Amino acid sequence: MSAVASTPMSRRLVEMARNGLGAPLVVMALLAMIVVPLAPPVLDALFSFNIAVSLVVLLAVVYVKRPLDFTVFPIILLTTTMLRLALNVASTRVILLNGQNGHEAAGKVIAAFGEFVVGGNYAVGIVVFAILTIINFVVITKGAGRISEVTARFILDAMPGKQMAIDADLNAGLLTREEAKARREEVREEADFYGAMDGASKFIRGDAIAGILIMLINLVGGLGVGVLQHGMAVADAASTYTLLSIGDGLVAQLPALLVSTAVAMLVTRASRAQDMGEAMFGQAFGQHKALAVAAGILIAVGLVPGMPNVAFLTLGGILGFIAWKMWQRAPRETDDGAASAAAASQPAAGQAGAELDWDELRPVDPLGLEVGYRLIPLVDKAQGGELMARIKAVRRKLTHEIGFLVPPVHIRDNLELAATHYRVLVHGVPVASAEVHPDRELALDPGGAMGAIDGIKGKDPAFGLDAVWIQPHQRAQAESLGYTVVDPATVMATHLSHLVREHCPELLGHEEAQQLLATLAKSAPKLVEDLTPKTLALPVVVRVLQNLLVERIPVRQLRKIVETLVEHGAQSQDPVVLTAAVRNNLGRFIVQEIAGNAPELPVFTLAAPLERVLQDSAQGNGAALEPGLAERLQQSLADCAGRQEARGEPAVVLVPATVRASLARLVRHSVPSLSVLAYTEVPEDKRLKLVGTIS
Repeated sequence: MSAVASTPMSRRLVEMARNGLGAPLVVMALLAMIVVPLAPPVLDALFSFNIAVSLVVLLAVVYVKRPLDFTVFPIILLTTTMLRLALNVASTRVILLNGQNGHEAAGKVIAAFGEFVVGGNYAVGIVVFAILTIINFVVITKGAGRISEVTARFILDAMPGKQMAIDADLNAGLLTREEAKARREEVREEADFYGAMDGASKFIRGDAIAGILIMLINLVGGLGVGVLQHGMAVADAASTYTLLSIGDGLVAQLPALLVSTAVAMLVTRASRAQDMGEAMFGQAFGQHKALAVAAGILIAVGLVPGMPNVAFLTLGGILGFIAWKMWQRAPRETDDGAASAAAASQPAAGQAGAELDWDELRPVDPLGLEVGYRLIPLVDKAQGGELMARIKAVRRKLTHEIGFLVPPVHIRDNLELAATHYRVLVHGVPVASAEVHPDRELALDPGGAMGAIDGIKGKDPAFGLDAVWIQPHQRAQAESLGYTVVDPATVMATHLSHLVREHCPELLGHEEAQQLLATLAKSAPKLVEDLTPKTLALPVVVRVLQNLLVERIPVRQLRKIVETLVEHGAQSQDPVVLTAAVRNNLGRFIVQEIAGNAPELPVFTLAAPLERVLQDSAQGNGAALEPGLAERLQQSLADCAGRQEARGEPAVVLVPATVRASLARLVRHSVPSLSVLAYTEVPEDKRLKLVGTIS
């Protein structure tokens, strides 16, 4: 009958919690405990519940992987503090009202702490209570509060840098929009959590002070009530009310000490996900040298006459045995790894005399990455390497942006490289190399850093910016100073993304072009059939697509490109002429890629004399462009591009169609941020803003 009746009751309680009534009911219950007198059995149950809750909170902090997985902890801290204070008020009322009845007047829990824990000696009880209070108030609470304050300050100061790092990863293709949104939300949650912990740590500090004051009030008030109201002897009143006050103070200080320890453990945890037990054992006791030295010291102390020889010698022997086992295991693992590496580099005995065949001639990888041996952990997933996942994200983003499938990156180690160096190869030819420090992070100055930071000076491999390789524990400091901090895997992935953009024309070959046309044929089969081989040969189509990529025009508008080639292919087979026709047809798309959704397109134009010289040079009328004039022209265009970049606007030069190709070829590498457009490529409805004239 009771089981049947309890089921609807439990369901009603769960429903009330879901409807948002749980928290108000808890608060009302805590306030009621302060006002309504409680019987001693109820106090016993609530004190036991308070100790159990404190133990659960402490163990939850121990087993949680990272602090942000326990974001509700500040609320729990406030609730447990209110529960202890309410119990202190309720127990004080019972002690002062019923203390004359003996040591169990306030319940068995208080009596047990007052008699059993301190042996019924109130002098010992006062000393134990004072020691617990000093440990809680002076050591744990003060330290946890200071750590919470400093951590909250660093987290809040580092928020702009973290947001900039997320934006940089998003722009580099290392994060999707959903992942960037989740990362931003995590940054906000981290700031909110540590800010709340900074304030919540004041709760436990105030709770410790309140515990001291409540015990003093119980002592003085109980002595006065016992002597003046109940006519007790001074010695009897002092003994009875002192033991009750001490028991009440201890039963409140024990949960307070547990929760304070939980706060200190949580705020001293690292922000990354890790098992605290494994991390402590691995980092503190994972070095056999440290254990061996400690064992030697303990054994030396144990041999001193008059010392507890058995204890020191036993513990020293145990530590020495553990250190010896760890040392014995380490060389074997190293030898096994060396043997396996040697076996992998040596051909099998059965294959040594085998005849060569064409399978031995392996094709050159379109895109390759060679790393030094110290960078192998960045690639190995088993060792926590993130580079493979970052490269996959880069390939996905570049494939969508450029318009064709970026080939896989073949990664291999190269013992000829320095330990911390890597290089990128395109069709087997090295195109760039750089150095990264796998145990450090790269701090980049975006231009607003407020000071210097200690570390190894270096360069950002992708863009050549000055940077500093810092220790991981300096990350919060660097971000608070305005630096953008990225890990080594992100540095390498960003560099690779930059190189793929530069060399994408070399990565688009006949096979990739054929795959593009095959994909288009699924939606427009007649269009692809009319293009090749009827109108143009495949090599001509490939050359046009490569020309577009050389001029930083994605080929994802493939349908319009093919339509233009079908239309103009009958008049010309010249890839240069066909590329110009495609650019005219893609004018709106090209302008959109340059200026975005801006209502106006800022442009420079050429002065009439310079324009005539360039036209004569392009038409081959004998007026070749002088080297000095070409150098001065490049400098003028670079100055114009720099001024536009300072304004935050695109740099565009508008020229006649006959001049566009030669001028674009002249500034392609010297002024890569400058876009050269022909008059015919600008849509008629696009408003132009003349910024200046180049002469």
